Amino acid sequence: MAAPPGAAERRARADRILDAAKDLLLRWGYRRVTIDEIAKRAGVGKGTVYLHWRSREQVFLAVGAREAVAMITEVVAAMRADAAEVALHRYMRRFFVTAMERPVLRAIFTRDADTMGAFLDSPARGPLEGAKLLASRDYLGVLAEHGLLREGVRQEDLDYALPTIAYGFFAIEPLLPPQLTLGLQDKADQLAVTLHRTFGPERTPTGADCAPAAGKVIEIFERLGRDFEQAVYGGDA
Repeated sequence: MAAPPGAAERRARADRILDAAKDLLLRWGYRRVTIDEIAKRAGVGKGTVYLHWRSREQVFLAVGAREAVAMITEVVAAMRADAAEVALHRYMRRFFVTAMERPVLRAIFTRDADTMGAFLDSPARGPLEGAKLLASRDYLGVLAEHGLLREGVRQEDLDYALPTIAYGFFAIEPLLPPQLTLGLQDKADQLAVTLHRTFGPERTPTGADCAPAAGKVIEIFERLGRDFEQAVYGGDA
């Protein structure tokens, strides 16, 4: 389907505005950034920002959603390169590393109040912290269907336990003692080991084990990426 007339220009302008908003967010924090400042930094009028998003909260949701799209794109690329990446512990390891390497997502998942401020308590940020981004029921259903979860583990068993473990690795960051020198990759390895021992099959799945599930899993994450892209660009997605 052809893009609507002017869609490329609108999208480029939206990206310029979001680049400005992201830069100001990371420099000043959510509390201090206004639509006026975003417009000035992006070189557009204040009304132009409102042509894309109705509120300041929606602008910053779009900033976060665009980062989520980039993260999902990286996840899907890894799954295409190696089917074993669809396994829960491998996917969550990559999710953790990629999110922690992106300052906006890191601030959201670690609940960095200095950066994100009141946005952390705004309903607008809900889609960026929900189970849909972490591991959807559809994804877990495919894992169960193909024997990629531990025997006896049901999807509903993961509704509470999985996000508790995964988000715990993010939330603990501000509380870690300074003498702990674990690097990001080491932390991600420990997350992967914890999840595999808790929810994974007895034998670590290989690429061949995961290959029958890979196509379905990739489709689920690509659909999720399109959903987040819609949150960023609306009709120009």
